[in-house]
Amino acid sequence: MDVIDKALEFEKTSLRSLSTSDRVKISREAKALILDLNEIYKEDHDADIMDLMKRLTAMKRKVEKRLKGALMVA
Repeated sequence: MDVIDKALEFEKTSLRSLSTSDRVKISREAKALILDLNEIYKEDHDADIMDLMKRLTAMKRKVEKRLKGALMVA
């Protein structure tokens, strides 16, 4: 359950005043956590894991939305 603990800790990450490289790092880390959680979910079909994946996906989308906006301007 180490992945779940990492995901819960990652969820507490502040998304305020991040540099572009921090946003890229957060996006990649979120993707890796989501994929790892998905492997666990395939075996257990636990609704709590699905909820956690949804919350991480929402965070990831928020960061990527900001990244794509920043990249389009540059």
